[in-house]
Amino acid sequence: MIRTIQIKSFFVEIGELTYFAHRFFKELFSKPFEFKELLRQCYNIGNKSLLLVGVTGFIIGLVITLQTRPTLEEFGAESWMPSMVSISIIREIGPVIIALTFAGRIASGIGAELGSMRVTEQIDAMEVSGTNPFKYLVVTRVLAATLMLPILVILGDTIALYGSYLIENTKGDVSFQLYFNKVFNVLAFGDIIPATIKTFFFGFAIGLVGCFKGYYCKKGTVGVGLAANSAVVSSSMLLFVIDFIAVFVTDIFFEI
Repeated sequence: MIRTIQIKSFFVEIGELTYFAHRFFKELFSKPFEFKELLRQCYNIGNKSLLLVGVTGFIIGLVITLQTRPTLEEFGAESWMPSMVSISIIREIGPVIIALTFAGRIASGIGAELGSMRVTEQIDAMEVSGTNPFKYLVVTRVLAATLMLPILVILGDTIALYGSYLIENTKGDVSFQLYFNKVFNVLAFGDIIPATIKTFFFGFAIGLVGCFKGYYCKKGTVGVGLAANSAVVSSSMLLFVIDFIAVFVTDIFFEI
């Protein structure tokens, strides 16, 4: 009985989230356009995530290289290190890990912020005053997350490759020019374009779920914490689903 209720509530939430996404696209192309709020959210979401993304990317590059190099040394294949690391980071590891880090910071922040506004009746006050709270609060945040995550992933991937180069330079005395010549020789548009495109969907999912959880927050101040927590969990699970679909489609069209 309990499991049946859980399954039912799961599908109900999927339907509500789908309707929420439909409302987003409907409001997105209607006037007025909140450009100032969009720019402010881009700054809050993008600029304030730079340090976290940079540190994450740097550690990714260091760890992958340190873990992989001993195995390649056993087969005398150290020269393949730049190629292997760059493909791994650009295609999959960089976008997914940075998106998960982004979800932990942004989805929880948006969920808590909108949840606080909901329980303190600020959203209700905006509706009474004639302001469209959905357009001002939700559309701007979802769009900002969608636009900022690809930029952050590109930055994180670049820093990750630099971190990998530092290990290669220390362990194998590989020059900067030689390392990145090998990186760019092996990378193709089939590696970069699909990986970049799917980060837009990652950002959209993170922003949408965070706004959804916060906008419909209930149970008073306790619900704010629940909204922030469930926003991170739900957006992280959705990222894996989107990533699987993206890899499956990429395999068909780009023949990885």
